Amino acid sequence: MNILRNILATIALVLATLIPAAAAQAQDAKPGLFVNLTTDDTWAAGKAIMFAHQKALKNGHKPVVIWLNVRGVYLADKKRPSHVHGLMREQNMSIQDMLTAFMKDGGTVLMCQACSAAAGLTVDDYIDGVEMGSWPVVEGYLFDPAIKTLSW
Repeated sequence: MNILRNILATIALVLATLIPAAAAQAQDAKPGLFVNLTTDDTWAAGKAIMFAHQKALKNGHKPVVIWLNVRGVYLADKKRPSHVHGLMREQNMSIQDMLTAFMKDGGTVLMCQACSAAAGLTVDDYIDGVEMGSWPVVEGYLFDPAIKTLSW
């Protein structure tokens, strides 16, 4: 009986130690970000990509996903050169350059399949690293309680 009591006391002690540590770790985890980017306006898009990359991804939020849909699918078309307005112009980076740097640092760029088809674009038309999003992939990010959604 004493052996069983000692085993139970040890288990209780271990659990009392681990549970607060796990809760503290969960509180320290930064939520991910899902950016719904629907425009091909380079000023708005540049701001959205900069925010996702510099403010979210580089500050430890994971995962950080940019979902290009509606006219946003044109932003990753390697045949459409772009520029960046405003403060981001000083860096002399195109939208495609910004998306590439974002992906290089661990961000994900998803394309809407239906919007790509409507625009006459395929995965071969996009810059390297872009992924064609399916509903299960988008749904997984969009409804994940540990990910916040922001639209541009």
